Amino acid sequence: MTAASTHARMVGAKVAACASTGNTSASLAVYASTTQVFRVVVFVGSGKIAYGKLSQALDYDAKTLQILGDFDDALERVREVAGERGIYLCNSVNPFRLEGQKTIMYRVLESLNWEVPDWIVVPGGNLGNSSAFGKAFYELKALGLIDRIPRLAVINASGANTLFQLYEQRGVRWDGGMSDDGTTEAFFREMDTDKRKASTLASAIEINRPVNLKKCLRSLEACDGVVRQVTDQEILDAKAQVGAGGFGCEPASGASVAGAKKLRAEGVIAPSDRVVCILTGHQLKDPDVTVAYHSGDQSLFSEKLGKRGVERAEFANSPIVVENNLQRIIEVLNQ
Repeated sequence: MTAASTHARMVGAKVAACASTGNTSASLAVYASTTQVFRVVVFVGSGKIAYGKLSQALDYDAKTLQILGDFDDALERVREVAGERGIYLCNSVNPFRLEGQKTIMYRVLESLNWEVPDWIVVPGGNLGNSSAFGKAFYELKALGLIDRIPRLAVINASGANTLFQLYEQRGVRWDGGMSDDGTTEAFFREMDTDKRKASTLASAIEINRPVNLKKCLRSLEACDGVVRQVTDQEILDAKAQVGAGGFGCEPASGASVAGAKKLRAEGVIAPSDRVVCILTGHQLKDPDVTVAYHSGDQSLFSEKLGKRGVERAEFANSPIVVENNLQRIIEVLNQ
């Protein structure tokens, strides 16, 4: 977002806008409020944004429009409005933002002393990250800065699995720029006819129509990539395991770890492979899901998670209710 914001300032933009499931709006709003160079308008879907993210856009003084629809509807509207009003668009369709997203891979390589890992595993939503990562590695290899390109795994939530359906089920490929648009268009027509909406607790990747689909197909080709889908149950269990290791993440980030576990179980990832899973958002971005998973309160669990098919909390770290008594507290600690 720093790259997109910088370009917005370079071209003299007075207003910048984005549709968001939360992270995009938070980062755009904070840069704008800090520099006071341009105003920000945020489009969000109705009820489709975690409070930990929405609170940032509101606090950073962004004008927030809550569209009666989902993220795909919000993105369609913001693109129309940006074209009509000459507003600078900061979604990942913006090429400067994707250039900025490449630097995530530079940081990964720096931290590994420029030893290329075997796998990069990333959640798949609007597919900006996966598109940028493939571009980064292709360019680094062409420049001779790395000697090989890692494999790329893009992980969809099963409730928002457009890429998985097209890539793994229907065989759509980049094919040197000659991808099968007919199959993709037919899939979207089916989606519209059936009125299928994205539905997952991983709100950051709750997207049915990824704008960077073709770019992601190109990255998958360059990186000999694979696509998998994981359930919300698998996402939250993986998220809890990540948290137990001291790196609290939002649900969408748990998808990358859940996907890596699935690929390891399938034998696609070998025991000796060096794997980097990308965490795309902090745990405090979506605290409601975390508390519901760990709380031990069955009514809260059912209300927040049960409706999405999450049946258990295998790695729950539930608080222990104890009487206000020293001896009883000691007894509980000794258990």
